Amino acid sequence: MIIKVKISEETWARMLTGKRIEGTLGYDKWTGEKSFNAFNRKERAHVKDKLIKKLPWGWVKESTERIKVYGSFPQEVGTARVLGLLEEHTHEAKEALIEREIIEFC
Repeated sequence: MIIKVKISEETWARMLTGKRIEGTLGYDKWTGEKSFNAFNRKERAHVKDKLIKKLPWGWVKESTERIKVYGSFPQEVGTARVLGLLEEHTHEAKEALIEREIIEFC
């Protein structure tokens, strides 16, 4: 079955560039016309976080608003070892931030 659908010139131009277009299909039962209404979505203006240091169990990153510290430890090492690794992880993250401040301001 072939169905003819009306779309705007702008939507067609976006489709020709290879972009995926989200929207709704509509059917007017009085005129029998089918139309496509594209959603007017804005592209994300997400700034990627800057990696300060890669740590053995995670990382330290800087975003526009926050300093992020992430750590992920395997369960096989046990709770006691994870507590020790967490201390080391925090110490290394602190050192990385101190190094960044020294390099940035000197």
